[in-house]
Amino acid sequence: MIEAFGINAGKIWTILDEKGNQNIKDIKRATKFTDKNLYAALGWLGREGKIKMEESGKDIFISLV
Repeated sequence: MIEAFGINAGKIWTILDEKGNQNIKDIKRATKFTDKNLYAALGWLGREGKIKMEESGKDIFISLV
């Protein structure tokens, strides 16, 4: 399971690298991850210091550091 989180983190990193700043909803739509897999992968990237999160109203945007 841990290995899958790392693979999913790589998929999210690739999306952010190609498209730049993304809303969490857009990332979920692009990856088709479950909530559990999405947030596990984001946690992985956050723990590695590779992403930053910004809130704008009710939305959360993710970008690479």
